[in-house]
Amino acid sequence: MSATTSNSVSPGPQNPLAGLDLTPFAFARRCWVSLPPDSVYRLISDVSLIGTWSPSADAVHYEPGEGPWVGARFSGSNRRDGREWVTHSEVVRADPGSAFAFVVGGAEHGIVRWDWRLHEQGTGSIVEQTWRLLRTDPVLGDTLEDLLALRDHMAESAESTLVALAEWIAGHGTP
Repeated sequence: MSATTSNSVSPGPQNPLAGLDLTPFAFARRCWVSLPPDSVYRLISDVSLIGTWSPSADAVHYEPGEGPWVGARFSGSNRRDGREWVTHSEVVRADPGSAFAFVVGGAEHGIVRWDWRLHEQGTGSIVEQTWRLLRTDPVLGDTLEDLLALRDHMAESAESTLVALAEWIAGHGTP
């Protein structure tokens, strides 16, 4: 069963969370920033800047020759609860001035999808960041409590990222 056609986990002997409805494992957060959408897009699609704002990601970079376009791949270091690991992601949406999205683990077999949407408002933009669990994986935990804690942690991280982005923009202006 494909993650894009169902909101539940495919059954399997290695998956104690088989059949779990993944609908609750998503969230959206938004903020206003003092730049127009085109300028915000240039910032968020430059994945090397993610560590500037994110409390849990660092050393993010596109693979050689890649950039902010659909199919581009990038990797980065992540940290949570005293642990560190590297993720590999693939850009799945790149609409300058309006949306940027990537899937951790790649478009075909990814675990999590991050979306950024931009909407002009007044002299700036509403920046919306969403997160959605696409499938369970032992690396994320093997209990419902583990997944709820992950979702809550990522929601706090997204809030911190958006606040840091807005503050950075206020202090730096146009990229």
